[in-house]
Amino acid sequence: MSTPQLVVHRDKELMAEAAAARLITRIVDAQAVRGSASVVLTGGRNGNGLLKALGSTPARDAIDWSRLDLWWGDERYLPEGDPERNVTQAREALLDRVPLDPARVHAMPASDGPYGADVDAAAAAYAAELAAAGDGAVPAFDVLMLGVGPDTHVASLFPELPAVRETERTVVGVRGAPKPPPVRISLTLPAIRSAKEVWLLAAGEDKAKAAAIALSGAGEVQAPAAGARGRSRTLWLLDAAAASELPRGLYPPASA
Repeated sequence: MSTPQLVVHRDKELMAEAAAARLITRIVDAQAVRGSASVVLTGGRNGNGLLKALGSTPARDAIDWSRLDLWWGDERYLPEGDPERNVTQAREALLDRVPLDPARVHAMPASDGPYGADVDAAAAAYAAELAAAGDGAVPAFDVLMLGVGPDTHVASLFPELPAVRETERTVVGVRGAPKPPPVRISLTLPAIRSAKEVWLLAAGEDKAKAAAIALSGAGEVQAPAAGARGRSRTLWLLDAAAASELPRGLYPPASA
């Protein structure tokens, strides 16, 4: 796995704009090489902030949206269209305003879908969809983005809960999450680590301690963000507030 690199921006708005520009570059590069690109989106204020920034820049037109596959790192197991679902928020922030191929927008199942209350069956179905889209257990993700929670959780992998200990399955149902709603679907660390690049987004003073813990040698069971690494690159995108408790010189700064 790659060694984390850091990019620290003045504030969350600049972080979102710079991350959006960086994502456009990665998508365009992947499409130039392979004809398509595959990205895993994250929810939360930082993930949605990035999508809004992406939607507001004219450079978004450099992307061939019809040749972009979108996946999600986790989802709240709620009915389709619920405003708390990550896919609902992503559609409002960006997806409904760009010419995506609907068949390439891979939302996680909803609780009022064919699996009903069986979140494990819903997770297994998403794992099967991932496997069908790639040569292995998951597709070749170009970029997988994760928001970092104040408790160091990423996706819906919370400290000490069973999901963060998973070593084989790519997608799991989560029960008893410490933040609502308690039932969720999440990619696991093995799926996350399959991505070429993993980007961790953290902005705000409430994320400072989490970033410091995850980047200071904590174990992944106690600090899931510490276990989120990409095959070729692991990028922490922070604002100054979130980086305020980091030891100086701990990790190298990232290039473009």
